[in-house]
Amino acid sequence: MVRNSNRLPPQLYIHSNQELAALMKRVAREPVVALDTEAASFHRFVDRIYLIQLSSRQETAIIDPLTVTEVAGLGAMLADPAVEVVFHDADYDLRILDRDYGFHARHVFDTRIAAHLLGEPAVGLAALLEKYVGVSLDKKYQRADWSRRPLPPEMLEYAATDTCYLLALRERLRAALEAKGRLSWAEEEFERLEGVRWTPPETNGGTYLRVKGARALNRRSLAVLRELLPWRDAIAAELDRASFRVVSMEALLALSAAPPRTPDELAKVKGLSSRLVSERGEALLAVIERGLAVPEKDLPRFPRSERHAADPAFDQSVDRLKKVRNDAAERLALDPGVLCPKGTLEAVARARPKTRAALGEVHELRKWQVELLGADFLKALGN
Repeated sequence: MVRNSNRLPPQLYIHSNQELAALMKRVAREPVVALDTEAASFHRFVDRIYLIQLSSRQETAIIDPLTVTEVAGLGAMLADPAVEVVFHDADYDLRILDRDYGFHARHVFDTRIAAHLLGEPAVGLAALLEKYVGVSLDKKYQRADWSRRPLPPEMLEYAATDTCYLLALRERLRAALEAKGRLSWAEEEFERLEGVRWTPPETNGGTYLRVKGARALNRRSLAVLRELLPWRDAIAAELDRASFRVVSMEALLALSAAPPRTPDELAKVKGLSSRLVSERGEALLAVIERGLAVPEKDLPRFPRSERHAADPAFDQSVDRLKKVRNDAAERLALDPGVLCPKGTLEAVARARPKTRAALGEVHELRKWQVELLGADFLKALGN
C-alpha cells in the first residue's frame, strides 16, 4: 500500500453514533482536518456516500455511513469557519455531501487547486504525495466497490491513505504558494468552493442524443436507442447495479444500428451476456420493436445547432486576450487554462470593459486575475 518508511497510522473504524459523537468531540478542538468520501457509482445504480475518511493531526478515522445515522456533528464541523477542512479535488466531495446530507463547507483548502496554481504538471493525489511528502501509494482500489460489507482490512487501509497524509501535503503546498506569492489566489478559489452544490442530472428525455456515437445512427436507429436506454436503466435500478454493467453503451449502439428481430440474431450481438439474453431476451426484442414501429414522421432527430453570426471584432478581441494570457502563463510556468480559461477570456471580450472597475465586474474573472492580467487585458482591448 505505502511503499516507504512512513508507516500508516492505525485508523479507527467508526460504525456507531456513539463512536462518531466521541470522535467529533475530539476533532472539535482541531483547527484543521482532512476529509474524503467514497461512493460507488462505478458499481451501483443509486449512488450514495459509502465511506467517509477523516484525519486530524492526531488520528485517522473511517466512518461507515451505512451504520452511522446521526452525522449532524460532521455537518457542523464543515460549516464551522474556524475549522479548515482539507480535500483533494473538493468539488465532487462537496457535491455529494450536499446531495446526501445537505452539508456545506465554510473553510476549505483544496490540494488539487493548490497544485494547479503552483504549475504542477501532475496534480493527482498519488503524484503530489510522492513529490511533496515522499509517500508512494498503490491505487489498486481506485474503482473498488465501497458498498460491499464487510470491507477487508486492505481496503480500509487504502481508504485511510486518502486523508492521513493530506495535512502534511497541505502544509507543503501552502508554504510553496506563500513563497510564490500565490496564496491569495488559492484562497479566492477555495472561497468559491463554499458555493458548490449538487446539481441533479437532466431528465428531459434527450439523454440518448448525448450518447457518444449516437450521431453516427440514422433516425430509425435513434428511435431504437431512445427505447433501449430507459429499458436498461430500469433493469439497473431493479438490480441496483451501474447501468453499463447491465449492458454496455457499445452494445446498445450495436443493437440500435442493426436491430435484431429474433432470439438467434440477438444472441449474436457482441457485448450481451448469455444470461441477459436468456432471462430478458424476449423483453429486449419487444423494446427494439417499439423503436422500429415509430412512425416515420415521429422519428427523432438531432436539433439544429444554433448558429451565431460571425463577429470578427469579438474573435480578434479573444485572440488578443489569449496572447496576453499565454505570455503570462509562460512567464509564470502555469498552464494557460489554469491561469485564465477560454470561457473567461470570451466573457471579458463580450463585456468590452474600458476601465479596471468594469473589468472587476466581469463575473467570470477572479480578483487575482484582475490584479495579474487586468492592465494588459485593457490594453489588448484598446483601452
